[in-house]
Amino acid sequence: MRNESITRRQFVHTAAAAGAGLVLAGPGTSQGQDTAPGAKKADELAVAIIGPGSQGRNLLLKSLKIPGVRFLAVADIWPYAQRYAANILKKYDQPVNVYGDYREMLEREKSLDAVIIATPDWVHAEQTVACLKAGLHVYCEKEMSNTLEGARQMVMAARETKKLLQIGHQRRSNPRYTHALKLIENDRVLGKITHCYGQWNRARLYEIGWPKGEELDSATLAKYGYDSMDRFANWRWFRKYSGGAMADLGSHQVDVFSWVLRCNPRSVMASGGLDYYNAGEWAGKGREWYDNVMAIYEYPTPGGIVRASYQVLNTTSHGGYYEQFMGDEGSMIISEDAKKGQFWREVHAKRREWENESEKIESMDREAITLKIGETLSADGQKSPEGQALLEQSQKDIHQLHLENFFDAVRGTAQLTCPADVAYETCVSVLRANEAVEKGCRVEFAPSDFRA
Repeated sequence: MRNESITRRQFVHTAAAAGAGLVLAGPGTSQGQDTAPGAKKADELAVAIIGPGSQGRNLLLKSLKIPGVRFLAVADIWPYAQRYAANILKKYDQPVNVYGDYREMLEREKSLDAVIIATPDWVHAEQTVACLKAGLHVYCEKEMSNTLEGARQMVMAARETKKLLQIGHQRRSNPRYTHALKLIENDRVLGKITHCYGQWNRARLYEIGWPKGEELDSATLAKYGYDSMDRFANWRWFRKYSGGAMADLGSHQVDVFSWVLRCNPRSVMASGGLDYYNAGEWAGKGREWYDNVMAIYEYPTPGGIVRASYQVLNTTSHGGYYEQFMGDEGSMIISEDAKKGQFWREVHAKRREWENESEKIESMDREAITLKIGETLSADGQKSPEGQALLEQSQKDIHQLHLENFFDAVRGTAQLTCPADVAYETCVSVLRANEAVEKGCRVEFAPSDFRA
């Protein structure tokens, strides 16, 4: 929060930053070529970020931990976000040009290699397509878009331009999930998978505010499609700007369902509503998206139908977030929460030799094996190099790993773990679950629905 008065020290600090061309750019303005950013080395990737809000700054900070990445520009319609990001980058000796409109940035920044997009979902398609057509590789936060048409445009633009488009389903780059998938597919620890469950339960949320005195003026809000500062800050609750909780949170787990089962759903039934945030202190706020959804998907796997139930709640944090896969020989919980990750063997299933050396806990009145990376032994009894590589990777932040995969792919040394066509399939699955809630019916998928 900014005080109305300003101390001499604050004034000197602000003036110094402004002199470096970092803090005074407002909407629709930039320092442009008049204040060129720091020179990048020949082996560095020149990067910009569009939308350095809370998640955008998270991605920015994780990118700064990756060697060979240099930011040259920041674009955001909110001067507060511009200054915040630019001052972070200044501390890392990466002065940047600042823009209020990303289109001006694309016109003026001709040396960029890639762009990170972390704006509200409704502008992802417009901005991603423009960046791809400008010849840039793009890392775009999920959900791809709050409309299937927008997501389809993104896939088509990536194909036409032959530029890389990574979507921010970071579990696809998480070694914990790679390890679990190997146990499921190679060791077949679950036998035949019959059911899945996933959830993301989030505590009651209060209004997202903004620092006093940092409001966008009504003309700027209107120019960029917002009719109030509340809708700008709390965009996830409005249908114009987002796909609701199923897209915001549910897409993480639903993506994992399809990844592990190696197929897309054939149908979804769902129930939900705006049951909590339409009364009390929230009455009159005009919130539109469901605060809870419970969905049941059917997956036509080669081994038979698998039903997956999923819930997303915005009124309680009980249980947090995780995915569970249940088979006739065992069950497994996986999560980005490092404290969650166990395997339960059914009593009639074959006991594997590695179970004797595994760490065990008592859970749900049964013996459970803790999923630990790096414990796999090779034929000679030594820890396998592959497992040790995964262990080393697992020490890094999950978003950093996904960004590393993107930048490595840009350099030509890796394949994207979540390219646009894969993310599009998840976008179809979650947005049409909203349709099932709205219509109160079972929604059927055709295989062609998942092809953009």
